[in-house]
Amino acid sequence: MEEEKRTKNKFWKGVLVGALVTAFAGLFVVGVAMGIQVIGRAVIDNGAQVLVTDGEEEAQGQDSINMRKVGQKVELLEQLVEEYFLFDENIDPDQMEAGIYKGMLAGLMDPYTVYYTPEEYQALTEETEGVYCGIGALVSQNINSGLITAIRIFKNSPAEAAGMKKGDIIYKVGDVEASSMELDVLVRQEIRGARKTPVDVTVIRDGEEVKLHIIRDTVEVTTVEYQMLEEETGYILVTQFELVTGDQFKEAVDVLTKQGMKRLVLDLRDNPGGVLDAVVEMAAYVLPENRMDGTLVSTADKRGRGIRYYCSGGKIRYEANDGQGDDKRYPKPDGHELDIPIVVLINGNSASASEVLAGALRDYGSAKLVGTTSFGKGIVQSLVPLADGSAVKMTISHYYTPSGFDLHTKGLEPDVEVELEIPEDLLEAFEIPLDRDNQVQKALEVLDGAA
Repeated sequence: MEEEKRTKNKFWKGVLVGALVTAFAGLFVVGVAMGIQVIGRAVIDNGAQVLVTDGEEEAQGQDSINMRKVGQKVELLEQLVEEYFLFDENIDPDQMEAGIYKGMLAGLMDPYTVYYTPEEYQALTEETEGVYCGIGALVSQNINSGLITAIRIFKNSPAEAAGMKKGDIIYKVGDVEASSMELDVLVRQEIRGARKTPVDVTVIRDGEEVKLHIIRDTVEVTTVEYQMLEEETGYILVTQFELVTGDQFKEAVDVLTKQGMKRLVLDLRDNPGGVLDAVVEMAAYVLPENRMDGTLVSTADKRGRGIRYYCSGGKIRYEANDGQGDDKRYPKPDGHELDIPIVVLINGNSASASEVLAGALRDYGSAKLVGTTSFGKGIVQSLVPLADGSAVKMTISHYYTPSGFDLHTKGLEPDVEVELEIPEDLLEAFEIPLDRDNQVQKALEVLDGAA
């Protein structure tokens, strides 16, 4: 039991929570999109992009891959497979080729940089618009172990009806071992599916296997929940950042304001992050534009090129020096400010876009942070489609809070640190009522000026 507890603690401390992704319109040529200077010309050969130099011999830089040597070794390995590999039925040239690309990016030792086959990319980029057919669970993957854990079960969802609980480790989906797949691919290929179709999920709970028979259904993702607490205090819980989250957050603020909200507890605990545009809209809806040059968040790559999102003249604006030009979605109207005391709740699973929002609110002096140090994911991934339908997700830059703080690997330290204490009688409960949540109660004390 002690070993099991240590494993669980290690998992939660190292949980892979979300990815801050910048969206680029259209297809990009590899090299241009990533800011890589390519000498020579890029050509398409049987659907694959190949670098061809202008000289007769390819110059090999100190940090370059010797492609001629690689090609010779690949040919040798292919010959060995054809001559000696026992299971001919397992030989799939397409899979072997994909393995080469996946292995190349895996060699970068960055868990956020991955190669997607055309099939994986198609599944990855399915447009959900906040509504999808699935089981209704928010899951997260550990960087080191690959373990996938349910960190939130949506109310009235198929997952809840089948008995899935927060903290369940997803062991198998059907006959597929969950940890053997990249999280996005597993969700879209195995967990989601047509309405009223079944999916069998095996979870590990308290060290034992529990089999769940779940009937998929339409799930409308509610990423924002809200209510009024006592003494004119509003409470807003944001579980993740999707395309619908910005509008859901604005609605929550507007409804609570009409109900007499004079102060706010914003709960970002266990929020894995998500879409950057959503968090930019949310920060702009709360913050004034006459401080910090209106900056909401900025990014910079290894050559200093990047993007700044900021507010000016009642609009959210976009400023780039990365050679990508303007983002046609900006400027966007804003002109709103929420000038009330705010406390933001964070913990070790608050990551990426969650840290963008929490960091911006604190930098502006608009909020205090309560809880435990956040995850510390301050890097940006870009999804780059390739000509043959495949794609690469690659870490391309750091992001910075309005004050210029780089929180990567450090996280945001709370102004008031308090660990979550689960009451003995609620250890097996689905969630802790707010009136018995010691971190929420500490947030109220901070708003009262008592802490």
